[in-house]
Amino acid sequence: MAEYTLRVGNNLRKRLESTTFPSLEAMMQGYAQAAADRGGDEFRRSLDFSAESIERLDEILVLIGDNPELDIDFEVRLWGSYLGEVLRRRYAGNWEMTQYPGGEMAVPAVEVRGSRLFPLMKVYRRLTEGEEEDLATFFTMVTDRLGNPARVN
Repeated sequence: MAEYTLRVGNNLRKRLESTTFPSLEAMMQGYAQAAADRGGDEFRRSLDFSAESIERLDEILVLIGDNPELDIDFEVRLWGSYLGEVLRRRYAGNWEMTQYPGGEMAVPAVEVRGSRLFPLMKVYRRLTEGEEEDLATFFTMVTDRLGNPARVN
């Protein structure tokens, strides 16, 4: 499975990195859709952009996090885009490039109701620090703070 995962990840990385996206939002949505497809095809976990899919995303991160040959930058972009897209859709937010608090570089963030969420950084911490950074706890904290989902007509 690890060899298959690396091969699929490398092919997907090459395809996504060679794509010219017209905007940050289009790029993040493209990566998020690729994550959803890979989640179902490779890991047999349905990633349907629902709140319930966050636990399945976390399961995938546990599976890939054990691989010492992991391309962490790509995996963070892929799965972090999915996490961000779930939040963006739920709260009718927007993708923007902004400086991470305490950081020096701008990173993709989701702006929702005046708050900035950093889903790629959360996925990075989940992959590098482990269980104490689980996504279900993070998602619950975010939804408790932001309240009800946006109403989309």
